[in-house]
Amino acid sequence: MTTYFSETTNYYKEDNPEQLLKKYGSPLYVYSEEIFRKRCKEMATLVPYENFKVTYSIKANSNLSLLKIAKEEGLHADAMSPGEIFVLQEAGFKSDEIFYISNNVSNEEMMYAIDRDIVISVDSLSQLEVYGKIAPGKKVCVRLNPGVGAGHHEKVITAGKKTKFGINLDKIDKIKIIAKKYNLTICGINQHIGSLFMSGKNYTESVENVLIQAKKFENLEFVDFGGGFGVPYKKQEGEPRLELQQFGQNLGKIFDEFAKEYGKKIIFRIEPGRYIVAESCILLGKVYTKKSNYEKLYIGTDLGFNVLLRPAMYDSHHEVEVYRNGKLVKDEQTENVSIVGNICETGDVLIKDRDLPIIEEGDIIGAMDAGAYGYSMCSNYNNRLRPAEVLINKDGQSSIIRRRDTLEDLLQNF
Repeated sequence: MTTYFSETTNYYKEDNPEQLLKKYGSPLYVYSEEIFRKRCKEMATLVPYENFKVTYSIKANSNLSLLKIAKEEGLHADAMSPGEIFVLQEAGFKSDEIFYISNNVSNEEMMYAIDRDIVISVDSLSQLEVYGKIAPGKKVCVRLNPGVGAGHHEKVITAGKKTKFGINLDKIDKIKIIAKKYNLTICGINQHIGSLFMSGKNYTESVENVLIQAKKFENLEFVDFGGGFGVPYKKQEGEPRLELQQFGQNLGKIFDEFAKEYGKKIIFRIEPGRYIVAESCILLGKVYTKKSNYEKLYIGTDLGFNVLLRPAMYDSHHEVEVYRNGKLVKDEQTENVSIVGNICETGDVLIKDRDLPIIEEGDIIGAMDAGAYGYSMCSNYNNRLRPAEVLINKDGQSSIIRRRDTLEDLLQNF
């Protein structure tokens, strides 16, 4: 029997999809404050260790209202650009609550973080040299590549022998030489093996491996193990959640053992992004066309890959719900369809060859788990307008947290 996410979570509270689109337009990103806060709390309490910190990876979603909620829940944040630093500070994050993880950046970008007393991670020997020249005597973090990566698609594997990220472990001696040359203190090391793991086993092993390398550095203040915590994108098929309780207990034991051996309780960090925000969002769009092309049935919508890029870029899976007259359409009768968007590209496919409830023109499609790398990867491709974002508050009321683009916005930089 199919499990419907919006039904089991009472997702829309006092509204329904039809009311929301009438009020805010289509397409529309709809977030649940209740679910977002719940995921923040699950990460914040994951590990029973005194100096455990959760650093929300805002590249997944950097909406200002959501960042303010994450801060209220006690999370820190990591940034990948000056723009992300700027938005985090606007959201109220202090310098010591932001971690700048740089990748192939200019001197000016480094100085943007340095001038704001934000700790920087560098991920190459050459960038460590650059940092040493412009900030001698300061603290810095280095990103290591443990040689093994993981992820749901080759494009999101961020460690191993076929990725641009991190410094190889056999270069640790060279890290120390450069640090000594510029009187730098290596205050932290970090890694990120990849995205969307659904078992804690590989992550735990990567933690143990990086801590072996951590022992080679004196004066560490923290070790950051990265993110990649997965969510069950195939809930309707019964995919289980990432088991957190035993996973967190195992990490806690490893952290305690390291602290005893290292001689102090340094800070241990994780960097979840997807886990915190993905399930808090449903992307709504309208059905405008239903047609057959050579025995294939296509459902044409306004959910082009300018609105949700992940399926086109990563072949990612998003479950969908169908709504008619404000109510959920269940799958007593089904047909095999592909759901496509309105972009002039053959690859503009949201769902390919899937059995779904019978869909009619005028129906509303809800793409589940769209909060991570959804709006953050939106574009104006084909000069289409980026959608609005709406938050369903704890009291069940909806409010706009980012307005929809206007046609005039397309001209604002000319």
